[in-house]
Amino acid sequence: MKLSLSVRVAEKFDNKREASLTIDELIKLARDNGYQALCMRASQAGTHTAPEEVQRIGKSIHDEGMAVSMVTGDFFVPQNDKHGPDGLRNITPYLDLAHAFGADLIRVCMKKEEDIEWAQKAADEAKERNIRLAHQAHNASLFETVQGSVDVLRKVDRENFGIIYEPANWFVAGEDYGKKGILAVKDHIFNVYVQNHRLNPNGQAMLNTWGQGKVGVDHIGLWDRGGCNFEEVFETLHSINYRGYVTVHQAFEGVMSVDDAIRRSYDYLRPLTA
Repeated sequence: MKLSLSVRVAEKFDNKREASLTIDELIKLARDNGYQALCMRASQAGTHTAPEEVQRIGKSIHDEGMAVSMVTGDFFVPQNDKHGPDGLRNITPYLDLAHAFGADLIRVCMKKEEDIEWAQKAADEAKERNIRLAHQAHNASLFETVQGSVDVLRKVDRENFGIIYEPANWFVAGEDYGKKGILAVKDHIFNVYVQNHRLNPNGQAMLNTWGQGKVGVDHIGLWDRGGCNFEEVFETLHSINYRGYVTVHQAFEGVMSVDDAIRRSYDYLRPLTA
């Protein structure tokens, strides 16, 4: 498995539009700490960014010997709001962005059954450019549950459409996020996101789910106990021969500094992914 760093580490948990570090600072931190790729989001560059700046950023990443593991082209997808699926209606700018970064994977958002047809059309267009689309296992979306994810993947029925397996969201939603969850979607995992939460009714954040209502959590490090069982997660990923990217996808504000989080996450994940 290859380790990737999401630029989300420099965002606030509840504000996905502003970054505390520049992309050049993040590139340096990723390189210095051994990551093989960056996962790009709109807080640093998206479909709204001037093409010449996208080219500059892409060149800077590749010049450091890293790749772009995935792109999230707008703010609405990570905000998971009613405009999240809009990109599926006009996927071309997102394909252009991925191409400019040399990436073959784009994160999308789906909230309603009607989004399935648009996902099929977007995947067909993406296939013409050898690009894949994936939806994160995400609360308050069609991928909030394991079975819901399986059902949508079956309905979309495109070989270049898959899932970003993310255990913490399924954990918060009360789903069997570990071995059973992984095996249910094993043929469709295009990326793995890792972040960690500890359930706490009086926690520092309230996460909205369709099935469980608002769920209180504390944000904790990947290595902390009381959240996801990552030993089981990675044992299962090895058992299915997953060899793609594992992306550190956590806003660490209130947990520790970004620098420390990047370093400690790498040190924790490297033995598990090797």
